[in-house]
Amino acid sequence: MILEEYNFKREVLDDPGSVLVDFWAEWCGPCQAMNSVLNELEAEFKICKVNIDTNKPLAKRFQVSVVPTLLIFQNGKIVKRYEGVTPAQTLRADVAAIAVHV
Repeated sequence: MILEEYNFKREVLDDPGSVLVDFWAEWCGPCQAMNSVLNELEAEFKICKVNIDTNKPLAKRFQVSVVPTLLIFQNGKIVKRYEGVTPAQTLRADVAAIAVHV
């Protein structure tokens, strides 16, 4: 799901579950590499994408200075942060562990 400023609160901050948010940019090679990893996880977890070039206020709000930056939210709060390419097994294990401890 592609997020903009207007739907970020509803889709991420107001969601009582776990949400993985990918802050990315079209020009970013590592971001493109993460697409296959995120596509693999989409069947298991809610994943939202925020383009930092078209959503600068969101990128600034969450202090995104490196792309890709992946944030796991639980009950609207950041519980895990990754910067750069992150393996699917790491993301899967962390999101699953966070979801279990709710």
